[in-house]
Amino acid sequence: MRNLNDSARSFRQRAEQQGWDLQTLVAGQRPEVLFISCSDSRVMPAHITQATPGDLFELRTAGNIVPVYDGRQRSGEAATIEYAVSVLEVSQIVVCGHSHCGAVAALVDGDDLVHLPSLHRWLAQHRDVVASVGSSLTGEPGLVVVGQHHAVTQMERLRRYPEVRDRVRDGSLTLTAWFYDLATGRVQAWAGDRFQTL
Repeated sequence: MRNLNDSARSFRQRAEQQGWDLQTLVAGQRPEVLFISCSDSRVMPAHITQATPGDLFELRTAGNIVPVYDGRQRSGEAATIEYAVSVLEVSQIVVCGHSHCGAVAALVDGDDLVHLPSLHRWLAQHRDVVASVGSSLTGEPGLVVVGQHHAVTQMERLRRYPEVRDRVRDGSLTLTAWFYDLATGRVQAWAGDRFQTL
């Protein structure tokens, strides 16, 4: 990887070469999509979608997890969702899971992560996803099935957020689950009962 300082130094030149008018970003942002994905460094939403600056409002968490809605509990994830839906008025939310996900593998394998207390607590509240799919799934094919189900579960959790629920009801917001395969670059979208390749 290039030195970060060198990359930052050349960003303006690269932005000009791409035809990005950075001055238009100063006036504010109007993204149409909230893109929720894993923090995994191999998942790059802007590259997958060919987005340019200002297109995506991103929320990245370990395992692309959306916390269960609790009006009393405050979190950065809930704040990001609320802002995207109520202030930026995005018209679509995409929850993107991916293959070879360490968080999903930890859920499936029941890894003991007590030496990573924050990650342990974060994943512990989501073990129900694996239980609902079944523990008989093994190997990478099994992880794909669990990962896909996991993405759909996060999408369904979003429906319990009041601001999301209201906008979905009035038809101004759509929710979608995607699954990105690291090895092939293939993206699949949830079609209501199964994933289909885009």
